[in-house]
Amino acid sequence: MDGTGEPGGFRISPAPSPPFIFPQHGRLKVKTTEEQAEAKRVEREQKLRLYQEATEAVFQKRQAGHLDESVLELTSQILGANPDFATLWNCRREVLMNLETQKSPEEFAALVVAELGFLESCLRVNPKSYGTWHHRCWLLGRLPEPNWTRELELCAKFLEADERNFHCWDYRRFVAQKAAVPPTEELAFTDSLITRNFSNYSSWHYRSCLLPKLQPLPDSRPPGRLPEDLLLHELELVQNAFFTDPNDQSAWFYHRWLLGRADPHDAIRCLHVSRSEACLTACFSRPIIVGPGVETVMLMGDGSPLHVEWRTPDGRKRPNYIWLCDLPTDSLDDQISQHSFCLMWGDVQKECVLFKGRNETWCRDSATDEQLFRTELSVEKSTVLQSELESCKELQDLEPDNKWCLLTIILLMRALDPLVYEKDTLKYFKTLKVVDPMRASYLDDLRSKFLIENYILKMEYAEVRVLDLSRKDLTVLCHLEQLLLITHLNVSHNLLRSLPPALAMLRCLEVLQADGNAIESVEGVLNLPRLQELSLCENRLQHTSALQTLASCPKLSLLNLENNPICQQETALEELRTMLPDVDRILT
Repeated sequence: MDGTGEPGGFRISPAPSPPFIFPQHGRLKVKTTEEQAEAKRVEREQKLRLYQEATEAVFQKRQAGHLDESVLELTSQILGANPDFATLWNCRREVLMNLETQKSPEEFAALVVAELGFLESCLRVNPKSYGTWHHRCWLLGRLPEPNWTRELELCAKFLEADERNFHCWDYRRFVAQKAAVPPTEELAFTDSLITRNFSNYSSWHYRSCLLPKLQPLPDSRPPGRLPEDLLLHELELVQNAFFTDPNDQSAWFYHRWLLGRADPHDAIRCLHVSRSEACLTACFSRPIIVGPGVETVMLMGDGSPLHVEWRTPDGRKRPNYIWLCDLPTDSLDDQISQHSFCLMWGDVQKECVLFKGRNETWCRDSATDEQLFRTELSVEKSTVLQSELESCKELQDLEPDNKWCLLTIILLMRALDPLVYEKDTLKYFKTLKVVDPMRASYLDDLRSKFLIENYILKMEYAEVRVLDLSRKDLTVLCHLEQLLLITHLNVSHNLLRSLPPALAMLRCLEVLQADGNAIESVEGVLNLPRLQELSLCENRLQHTSALQTLASCPKLSLLNLENNPICQQETALEELRTMLPDVDRILT
């Protein structure tokens, strides 16, 4: 180091430049003189005039039906400068379709090749032009034998310039599908890009699309679930990525996808029959719409088909986990010793028997955490995830404010054993909210979801129909489709703002306690046939209109609204008694 401050005595001299240069988004902004500014203004006005004249000429020719090569020439001038003029791409397609009928196959093929070259020049102007990529897809469909290899090379060239160009990624997937490129080759292509730069959302996403296609699925594995050898390899790859750059989001997102479980097999989770309500309720493993042309289910009663009308708990014809139907009277004759009901949905079925003298019966899956909320782990996979958990904890010690690391620790704990790690998970949620306060509401909802999952598992193991979720700081209620058989639910002293519409799925619910929340709406308390007691003390209910849905609960006899703003209104009690005449006691 010498007196100049430069190593080895060298002085770095700036390149000659105008007197004022400012860096802006990686480019140099040159401050021009007034004469230069005026010259640029005149040039822009001249370009604009030519642009408008060419556009007007194209529209006139189109309106007159003159769809010839002169229109191609005019639109080329405009699109070459502005490839995002969608109407002009439509014009070119109209011209090309017209010329296809007039030229020989060889002449038209040459025209298409020239058009492909023009498109490539447009993509150099704007590599993210929706219209240009779409036009290229359309154009290749007009060729009898497109050169798909050339198109793959084109994609590689543009992705080398900008590996996050999702327009080009979409086009590559189109080309790979048309050319029947093996998934292994496309996976190798993503390998090359990820190796060059881990921060590549599109490459990681493409891997998630390719991996499930690599091996045929055995009947025992749900669609979308990876073979274990592939999964372990991907976990190692993505771990290298986020340990290389812990603050990059793309690898963490991909890791979260790997930890996620695949869609479960179709199953009828639960079947419930009520004699007093003459109703059968079914809970499916995924939201479906029952009806002709959508999902077909068949109900058998004592070996004979029953013709019934299916509906959702809230009466809306949309995808739902829970569907119910009214049963014919003769299918519930109490003089007969037993009645059997069998519901068939595709290749699955579930059967239950209602014995004489019994008011209800049900049959449900033995729900374990693997079936409901996480993927079953082999010894090898469990060992790998445990190792990842320890590595992430070490990384968190080095990067205590890395939110992605904290969230991944939580997800790894959920994947390994949600009940064993429950306390640790809650501790990490608390830390994560401090590190990432902007997403506090999302984290509260995610924490609530995980807590409810844990309590459902505990309830299933104990085989009880009472669930106490009070004082858990819950912000949302979820997985309510798993609570079809619940009779008593306590969600008091949480942070709930409403009782959601999904609550209508709790067909057996008799007592609902929701005191000490911030509830402003009870729209979810709808068509609950057995609800007898509802306690909503110390909430934020302000208007009697917010309680209108309670009139749909025929057995409701006790409604407690103490310490709500609505209680301050002199006419509230009278209005409620008029609106809910069958409720015996309304406490305000």
